[in-house]
Amino acid sequence: MGILTEAEAKAILDKVIKLSKADECTATLSGAINGNIRFALNNVSTSGVVTNTELGVQVAFGKRVGIATINAFDDASLERVVRRAEDLAKLAPENPEFMPAVGKQTYTPTNTFSEATAAITPAQRAEVAAKSITPCKQAKLIAAGFLSDGQGFSAFANSNGNFGYQKATSVDYTCTVRTEDGRGSGWVARNLQNVADFKPDTEIQIAMKKAADSADAKALEPGKYTVILEPAASAGLISFMMNYFDARSADEGRSFLSKKGGGNKLGEQVYDPRVTVYADPSHPDAAVLPWDGEGLPRKRLPIIEKGKVASLQYSRYWAQKQGKTADASPGNLIMEGGSKSTMDLVRSTQKGILVTRTWYIRMVDPQTVLLTGLTRDGTFYIENGQIKYPIKNFRFNESPVIMLNNIEELGKPVRVGDDESPFVMMIPPMKLRDFTFTSLSDAV
Repeated sequence: MGILTEAEAKAILDKVIKLSKADECTATLSGAINGNIRFALNNVSTSGVVTNTELGVQVAFGKRVGIATINAFDDASLERVVRRAEDLAKLAPENPEFMPAVGKQTYTPTNTFSEATAAITPAQRAEVAAKSITPCKQAKLIAAGFLSDGQGFSAFANSNGNFGYQKATSVDYTCTVRTEDGRGSGWVARNLQNVADFKPDTEIQIAMKKAADSADAKALEPGKYTVILEPAASAGLISFMMNYFDARSADEGRSFLSKKGGGNKLGEQVYDPRVTVYADPSHPDAAVLPWDGEGLPRKRLPIIEKGKVASLQYSRYWAQKQGKTADASPGNLIMEGGSKSTMDLVRSTQKGILVTRTWYIRMVDPQTVLLTGLTRDGTFYIENGQIKYPIKNFRFNESPVIMLNNIEELGKPVRVGDDESPFVMMIPPMKLRDFTFTSLSDAV
């Protein structure tokens, strides 16, 4: 069925709610048309379009909950999925932390949809691949990348009279460029809502230059260094840290935001005063849906203000237990910065390391958010404000909490996407002191 209009979606959801005999019912309907093209070894390997629409039904008898899904929408199928959810609910044990569906809410629409992105054709996808591959062939480099684009809708209704509907689009592009001998590697990625803002012929030059410049990498001793992290390099570390802004884990002593003796660090100075992070569903460069997964309305929410913890994420259950207000979970993270580019930060650095990308990030210690991972796809030594030569990649052990206390300068935030993050992010390039590299890596 693909993309349903608001009226079409509401008609299906209203039928579902009416069919239910449970104490309460919530129905969620979503659909998408997703296109993609993949290329490797300077040749297109796959392309296609996937269309899907799915209905989820959650019902409750008291504190017993059942959930069922279906992708057929005739009357018989709708009744079948409702009865299946009800049968499962009757068999389920009681959930001691059950919270009833939210009441009727008011949502302020956000600008999540682009007509240009929704209208992308196979020919346009092929053009992106061609603009990535052709210059690499000419420069005797090898490109491998992936472009995915999507348009979709989200709609939901519940038996308390709540209803929401909105469309959204997205574009993700990533490309790795290698030298023919495999000794040099460069990478570029873009995450956008509007494909009109995407210039593949410009973006590919970034990956090409890093690939060509990163061959003949020299080994540098592991240790603590001043680093400049490009936005994509710090995004994974910061999103990992934000997962620990949960009030319950902090209150129960399971978080870096737990306080000795009980309680949490809400309102305390945890970071450098230059660190300010907030969520804003209507941010012009990073708009997200105006509700979260439970149907709570999103609004601008301060998370860190001038280094102080401004808010923690309370689930509805934990907020009720603690006598607090539950805010909607954020859909984006906006970190404030300055006006300088990554290269401006390089020019002001006497000695340091430029990190293009971090990957394979894993948790070492949740109490301090100590993370480990690797650099890749272009790591360079800086001296007297210039990139002097490429260096071999490092393994790092670093906590983003410590990292954001070692700030020397922040640049201009840009939109980045991260495969393992639930957030759309605006992150600045960062110059940081005493970043800990623990060992060398032979990977490029």
